[in-house]
Amino acid sequence: MNRFLWLALIALGLAAPFVVYPVFMMKLLCFALFAMAFNLLLGYTGLLSFGHAAFFGGASYVTGYLVKTSGLTPELGVLGGTLFAALLGYLVGSLAIRRQGIYFAMVTLALAQIVYFVALKATFTGGEDGLQGIPRGLLFGLIDLNRHYTVGGGPLGLNLYYFIFVLFCLGFWIIHRTIHSPFGQVLKAIRENEPRAISLGYKVERFKLMAFVLSSALAGMAGSMKSLVFQLASLTDVSWHTSGEVVLMTLLGGVGTVLGPLAGAFTVVTLQSKLSSVGPWITVIIGGIFVICVLVFRRGFVGELGRLLRRPL
Repeated sequence: MNRFLWLALIALGLAAPFVVYPVFMMKLLCFALFAMAFNLLLGYTGLLSFGHAAFFGGASYVTGYLVKTSGLTPELGVLGGTLFAALLGYLVGSLAIRRQGIYFAMVTLALAQIVYFVALKATFTGGEDGLQGIPRGLLFGLIDLNRHYTVGGGPLGLNLYYFIFVLFCLGFWIIHRTIHSPFGQVLKAIRENEPRAISLGYKVERFKLMAFVLSSALAGMAGSMKSLVFQLASLTDVSWHTSGEVVLMTLLGGVGTVLGPLAGAFTVVTLQSKLSSVGPWITVIIGGIFVICVLVFRRGFVGELGRLLRRPL
């Protein structure tokens, strides 16, 4: 990505709440970061996880609990949720990376279901009702994230939006730097030809585990952000449906591209918003659109655009 594209994306992000409903934009940023974290694992390491919702939703619960019960400020709540997701990622990854292919995916799914069961049965999670009424609080003890400003005749929660936007940019920068670092090149080598990477002397399992932990931590950051936006952590956040959604977003946008998960998240979140009135049929409609897009855009939206422009995006 060149400097002008970076500046354009930042400018769009700064101006977005004045054009688009801020809550929609914040939801988009949360799921875009979630999809980019997942893409770091699938697109650049070649590991398909079916249980990434465990980190997204687990961090959501932890952040909500820390902010609501312990009275921590929101930035510390997000940090706590991110660290929890990293620790959980280390535990899950240590077991899962011992297997490959579909067996790896099934191990992650099984361990994620354990997290779902804990969220369902534990007392502090609120069970089926979820953890409700999560306070947004004061950022650094000074900036009220609940404050709204009247712009164009309507209220805008600019403090919360820009806090979420800064966290998204931080996550985006970490992923971008990781991909274009020597560590990222090793991950790509593992994805392309793992036996050759082993023959070159790389400790493949260690690199896989590091990628898994980093992906889990960033997914947890996204979940922590989401809990502050909606002031809720629910079972949906840790369900296998959410794990499936992030796979869908990544495939639609383009696996192994920087901007692909962002485009895929925008597509899925927009469809969910616009088609919410059709009820349960929304799943069928999105599934049909996904099938068509996979058949027409085999590399995803951004992947096909990069092929036409003959440059990676």
